Amino acid sequence: MSPPTTALQRTYRYLRLTLVGAVVAIFTAVAVAASDVGWLPSLSDYYYSPARTTFTGALFVAAAVLLALSGRGPERALLDACAVLAPLIALIPTPHIPPAALPDVANGITTYLVITTLALIVAVTLTLTGDMPVAGVAASGSVAALVILTLGLAWMLAPHAVLTHGHVIATVAFFALFGAVAILHAFPRTTAPPPRALRVIYTGIAALLGLVLVAYLTTSNVVLLAESVALALFAVFWIVQSIEKWNDPDPSLR
Repeated sequence: MSPPTTALQRTYRYLRLTLVGAVVAIFTAVAVAASDVGWLPSLSDYYYSPARTTFTGALFVAAAVLLALSGRGPERALLDACAVLAPLIALIPTPHIPPAALPDVANGITTYLVITTLALIVAVTLTLTGDMPVAGVAASGSVAALVILTLGLAWMLAPHAVLTHGHVIATVAFFALFGAVAILHAFPRTTAPPPRALRVIYTGIAALLGLVLVAYLTTSNVVLLAESVALALFAVFWIVQSIEKWNDPDPSLR
């Protein structure tokens, strides 16, 4: 008989499985939409298809869950950064945005800047009152502030550049940072490493993400495949980590 679980264990289990579910939701929505509009050049092109609601919603869910899962140590800063970037992948859909979609994109970016700024203010306030540790907030808050400042200035001074390059920058940065998470989890600095087989898997995920990003940036006709593989690797990471930490009494990232 399995030992009784704690509320913390169940919470982390559900959060990790939710990330896997978000990827499954995106793939399902795209597959269903493809039956009507065909296979488009990239996953993000399905922003302009019936898959838009699911695609956008899943990325926002993933952002919230990554923030909740961020845990402690270097992984916290990296996953918090991923959480900040994930919504931008959805809000700035493709380098070529139809004029009819521009008001939606502008609304989304402005709303994102307002909400992330408010969240940063809350985090700083809680730090000043002693309710959150300075060390834990400093790195994550710095990354969030940098993204907010960079995007805000670019949106005011060069909106065309944001619309043209914002999606690619957010996507590459997200998966590059997540690859670093996989490496850090394979070779932690302050705790015992996972079993050798899992270290191999985590390292393989990071290496494959690197190769996928190179293909994504250099070969235009494989963008759909590259994005799909990157998302699949993201899901595999959380499946493996769920297995690794299923019965961990303190299951947060170390």
